[in-house]
Amino acid sequence: MKPLTISILRLLSDGMFHSGEEMAQQLKVSRASVSNALKTVNNLSASIYKVRGRGYCLAQPLQWLDKGQVDEALGARANLFDLDVLDVVGSTNTVLMQKAGAGAPHASCVVAELQTDGRGRRGRIWHTDLGGALTFSVLWRFNQGAAFLSGLSLAVGVAVVRALRDAGVVDVALKWPNDVLHEYRKLAGILIELQGDVLGPSSVVIGVGLNVRLNNQVKECVDQPITDMHAIMGEALDRNLLLASLLGHMADVLELFEQHGFIALRDEWLRMHAYQDKSVRMLMPSGEWREGHVLDVAEDGALLVTTSRGKQKFTSGEISLRGAL
Repeated sequence: MKPLTISILRLLSDGMFHSGEEMAQQLKVSRASVSNALKTVNNLSASIYKVRGRGYCLAQPLQWLDKGQVDEALGARANLFDLDVLDVVGSTNTVLMQKAGAGAPHASCVVAELQTDGRGRRGRIWHTDLGGALTFSVLWRFNQGAAFLSGLSLAVGVAVVRALRDAGVVDVALKWPNDVLHEYRKLAGILIELQGDVLGPSSVVIGVGLNVRLNNQVKECVDQPITDMHAIMGEALDRNLLLASLLGHMADVLELFEQHGFIALRDEWLRMHAYQDKSVRMLMPSGEWREGHVLDVAEDGALLVTTSRGKQKFTSGEISLRGAL
């Protein structure tokens, strides 16, 4: 995606009509360059009205991410996060993993207006459109090793739910191990990627994707029930305020996790679990479906389920959870 296309959309974000000649002058490019850039707008799921004699206007306003607004909403917490706002990336997790390898500081955060190659759990694609999602990644450095970090995705889920409830989203719940649901439709997902030694220290990149306002084209690409903040709330939400709230709650949860592990958040997570004490069907890596009843979650974040084989313990990444038919 060309930077010029994003620059044009930023000019049009005021909701006014702008002629191609006017935009070319402001951006110091040729009129032909503006015309060519506008042809790629539909690839970004943004629609533009063209009226002879008036120029171009966005059919629906775009709200842009702004570091200054996020920092202001974070208050004292702004000093903790090293926030980098990007226009278009393949994956915020990939960008931040590279930064981590190059020595990026603790609590670095990358957030993107558009993510073109987002990744979910088990290699799935995370679909987004411009302005329709909040996709960001946070680097957190731990003194402990991989074993201590079991249950981290569940802990992050607690932070996400806290932020969504603060935003007025009711009936939001968690699905083991890393999905956020609203009325059993996926609203957000979490992806954890780890670097470091077994005994520590370790660096974790925590990716979060939250559906804000997805268009029908994106929804049709997803093979499971999904929803977004606009469908739930009936209004557009300020992504900058939402990001600040998410980062603030993540800092609280990660600092607690760092001191005590998942056990300190286990009871809260259980109260948020959509499938707690319910019958479920589980898709195993082999493709086999197994039925069971969710009992509990262990101190290391493993799911405890009663099946025909007795009480079993499942770790993150082993199963896909579905409500029983």
